[in-house]
Amino acid sequence: MSDDDDRAGTVRLVRAAQRGDTLAMARLLDELAPYVGRICGPIALDQGADAAQEALVAVFRSLRSLKDPAAVRGWVRAIAVREAVRLARRSARAVPADLSTLPARGDPQLASDIRDVLDRLSPEHRAVLVLRDVEGLDERAAAELLGVRVGTVKSRLSRARDTFRKAWTS
Repeated sequence: MSDDDDRAGTVRLVRAAQRGDTLAMARLLDELAPYVGRICGPIALDQGADAAQEALVAVFRSLRSLKDPAAVRGWVRAIAVREAVRLARRSARAVPADLSTLPARGDPQLASDIRDVLDRLSPEHRAVLVLRDVEGLDERAAAELLGVRVGTVKSRLSRARDTFRKAWTS
């Protein structure tokens, strides 16, 4: 199945869920859950699972307000980032997250080391790193998602990368 087929299937699920089809809603949430988890985990760290859950609840409650079903991934990304930053700010604990819940690429020790360094960054810096370096968004799109100016995204990204680099080499 191609990416176009996947997108068309997702759009059909969104439209059916918006019409009240509960099975389509369940399938759509199942389809979106891993994506939401990949966004929330690195930002909210130990609160990542809770942030993902909150994001999926928000998607469930607000899906009817989505005007363009083809834009569901971007819309869900915005909700996931917002929930992850909100829960990360609220969390006063500095307990490292469980990496076993995150998809790892390659060496598990490398993933653990990266996670350890990410723990040292603020939620705002983790969010901008995830949006730029994991999701591949440009500064303008990241700024819109985070509700800040493009210049703020650029400065946060610079500071986040600098902090990450220093922590990585220490």
